[in-house]
Amino acid sequence: MSIYVGNLSYEVQKDDLKTVFEEYGSVTRVHLPTDRETGRPRGFAFVEMTTEDEEAAAIDALDGAEWMGRDMKVNKAKPRENRSSFSGGGNRRSGGFSRGF
Repeated sequence: MSIYVGNLSYEVQKDDLKTVFEEYGSVTRVHLPTDRETGRPRGFAFVEMTTEDEEAAAIDALDGAEWMGRDMKVNKAKPRENRSSFSGGGNRRSGGFSRGF
């Protein structure tokens, strides 16, 4: 299980997140995505902890909590959706509909 942490300050660092979440158990991984062009954090992160009980305690305690001037959004991470540019099938020029010719 992984925890999604949103609405983060752009000043946040991995060690900052680790310190906050370690109050609720052992942190095994922190992933802080950065913008490809600027290299700046994107305002969200993923945190993994040793047990689901630790993760649940962190979510309960930190969701909505103010940290670094922002109200954090903390919840169970959802699986990543397939975002292929070729999804949806069909011909792009015809909007995916058959012309019936």
